[in-house]
Amino acid sequence: MTDLSRFSINQMTVKQLSLPELVAACRELGIANLGLWREPVQSYGVEETAKLVRDAGLTVTTLCRGGFFTAIDPDERAAALDDNRRAVDEAATLGTDTLVLVSGGLPAGSKDLHGARERIADALAVLGPYAEEHGVRLAIEPLHPMYAADRCVVSTLTQALDLAERFPAQQVGVTVDTYHIWWDDHAPAQIARAGAGGRIHTFQLADWTTPLPEGVLNGRGQIGDGAIDMREWQRYVEAAGYTGAIEVELFNDALWARDGREVLAETAERFVTHTL
Repeated sequence: MTDLSRFSINQMTVKQLSLPELVAACRELGIANLGLWREPVQSYGVEETAKLVRDAGLTVTTLCRGGFFTAIDPDERAAALDDNRRAVDEAATLGTDTLVLVSGGLPAGSKDLHGARERIADALAVLGPYAEEHGVRLAIEPLHPMYAADRCVVSTLTQALDLAERFPAQQVGVTVDTYHIWWDDHAPAQIARAGAGGRIHTFQLADWTTPLPEGVLNGRGQIGDGAIDMREWQRYVEAAGYTGAIEVELFNDALWARDGREVLAETAERFVTHTL
C-alpha cells in the first residue's frame, strides 16, 4: 500500500469489527479516515465514540444515516424530523461536517413518487438551517432505482440535485456513490453540475457484481471485482473540483463473514490499485 491519505473506510464495510477494533486496525494500517453509522455509534456512545476517534487521531468523514422523510402520517413525519435533528447533533459531536441522507421509499399503499419527493423537500426546508447552525451539511444520496419503492425515491443525481438546489449549498448537497449511479449516462454531467455548485459533499466507492443476492441490499462488491471503472468516476468528481476523502462503503455478506482486519487491509489495497 502507498498513499492512503484520501482513503476512508466506511464502518459498514467491516461491521464485524467493534469500534475499538476498527480504530485500532485503522491505526495499524495507517488509515486516517472513517465513515461511521449511527446505530453502532449509539450503542458505544456518541461522546465515547468521539473521544475514541479523536484520541486515535482519526477523522470522521461522514455519518450515515439520516433521512426517511416520505411518510404521510403527521406524527411519523414529526418523529422523522426529530430523529434527523438528533443525527445532526451526533454528526457535530463526532466532528464530521457531512450527514448522509437516504431519503425513504414509498409509504405503504402509495404510488405517488412526486408527492414523496416533495415531502423530502419539505423536510429539508426544516433541517437545512438546523444543520447549518451545527456546522453539518446534508448529503442526499441517490440510490439505484431498484430501491425506489422501499428505500429511496431519489434514484438519480439529477433528482438529488433538483432537490438540493432549492437550498443553499452549505446546507444541502449530494453523495456521489459509484454503486448507485454507474449505469446512468447523465451522471457525469450531473457530477459537473454538482461540482459547479459546491454540492459534492462525499464520494463513495462500491463495485457492481452479479448475480445480486436475494433482497439485493447486500450486493455491493469489493472494488475491482465488478463492472465499474473506479478511475473513470474519480476523474469525473475531481474534474468537478472534489478533493475530499474517498470512502469505500460495502454491504456484502461474504466480506462480513471474513476476518474484519483482513477485509480492511484488502479494501485499502484495492483502493490503491483501482484509484491511484
